[in-house]
Amino acid sequence: MHSYPQALATRREALTTRLAEDCHYDIAIVGGGATGLGVALDAAARGFKVVLIESHDFAKGTSSRATKLVHGGVRYLAQGNIGLVREALHERSTLLENAPHLAQPLAFVVPAYRWWELPFYASGLKLYDVLAGKAGLGRTEILSPAQTLALLPASRSQHLMGGIKYWDGQFNDARLALALARSAAVQGALLVNYMAASDLIYDNGKVAGLICQDALTGQPYRIRSRCVVNATGVWVDELRQKDGAANQSDGRRAVQPMVAPSQGVHIVVDREFLGGDSALMVPKTSDGRVLFAVPWLGKVILGTTDTPRHDLAREPLAFKEEVDFILNESARYLKRPPQRGDVRSIWVGLRPLVKPQDDEGDNTKGLSREHTVLVSRSGLVTVTGGKWTTYRAMAEDVLDTCMQKSLLARKPGGVTVHLKLVGAGVAETHSVSICQPPGAHSYGDEQTLLASLPGADVVLCTGLTEAMVRFAARYEYAIKVEDVLARRSRLLFLDAKLAGSLAQLVGEILQQETGLDPEVAAFSALAQQYLNLP
Repeated sequence: MHSYPQALATRREALTTRLAEDCHYDIAIVGGGATGLGVALDAAARGFKVVLIESHDFAKGTSSRATKLVHGGVRYLAQGNIGLVREALHERSTLLENAPHLAQPLAFVVPAYRWWELPFYASGLKLYDVLAGKAGLGRTEILSPAQTLALLPASRSQHLMGGIKYWDGQFNDARLALALARSAAVQGALLVNYMAASDLIYDNGKVAGLICQDALTGQPYRIRSRCVVNATGVWVDELRQKDGAANQSDGRRAVQPMVAPSQGVHIVVDREFLGGDSALMVPKTSDGRVLFAVPWLGKVILGTTDTPRHDLAREPLAFKEEVDFILNESARYLKRPPQRGDVRSIWVGLRPLVKPQDDEGDNTKGLSREHTVLVSRSGLVTVTGGKWTTYRAMAEDVLDTCMQKSLLARKPGGVTVHLKLVGAGVAETHSVSICQPPGAHSYGDEQTLLASLPGADVVLCTGLTEAMVRFAARYEYAIKVEDVLARRSRLLFLDAKLAGSLAQLVGEILQQETGLDPEVAAFSALAQQYLNLP
């Protein structure tokens, strides 16, 4: 069992002071989502000198907007991508073991309303079991109509033939990202959010570091590094274009975009619309997509969509047809169909799907869900694609590539396979379901430290205390109200109206802790956006 010392402080002034030091890093990572944080932890655990910068907050983008599933990918199985499924199932097991306070097994039920669905889907899901092998979480079972309704009490009973139960995992994505960041810091890495990369530094035509700017103060910093990794998700092409522009003297053509963003919309409604602690999964909707109704932190997530998107908005908006699709499809399976007025929050994530260099099409369903690692002539390493479940394997692949290209010294891998993340020291966290409303259990073995902070007994709302806000400021890199109410707590994603009502109070506590502007008004406007359905 890996044991961590008392939580490391994350005061902004201390972080920027370290960043300003004349230091030569082995690896500088741009991007504080799942991929970049995974690389930072793996590199630091191997003994490399690591710095990571993120232009906004950790997991601000795609990495906080997942469907909250740690899964092998049933849809990829249907597509015949056996290799991706097998790798993801293996990594699913590793993630559940290393972060039991943030990720747990979850039962899924596929309701069958036509006679052929039971044998057809059961055979595919039993293959899922076979691919998982010893990493399986439970046996796939065919259910009677009564057994199906016992697990999905609010599903439609008319014409129900039965169901298939299988097992996957569920997690708290943004808090897992924070656990990765804090675990990397314990291993010696320097991580700084609200620090935007503005340019690359070159030495004899090779990338030798980067220039960044504090998004809060405008202060510039120079980071010297042997290797630079571009892990900015759907935004990787921005840094790739800068790298290409700096190396156009030989007449080579401009860098071609490698990402085709796909938009995934999620709608949150009250728990009563699903009932129980099992998820509902529809393998094939009217347009061939997968639909989930997933219990999560006391609410239910309905989604998701897969729609091409040509802009890279930080807060993308749902299209009306996407909302209509989710509500209409849900009505086919739920006894009480959710209406627009029942929505507690709506949020959108952009997936970084890897685009073939000669592809100009818009069909994101056909693009690769696997990750890609590219190294430019100047040595800039870019990684994009993939999914949350395989973040650890992606990190290993990135570092293997860096070593193969002699950008890093060779050091053995596999160091994160059994590396427990911060907070993972309490075995009892397995008994607390992530389907239930949030609480101190998501802090794992840091609950005692949390309870020692001022305001531990001051409840702001269910699952959020004054002490949690102070903990976020002192130990979890939080600066703005949004950092706390969207990602340290998940309230914005669960109940946007309630989150908006707490903005002022949370801002006052944050300002006491940090002395920085918590941007209350900006968050209030954002909370309203999470309530507005097209």
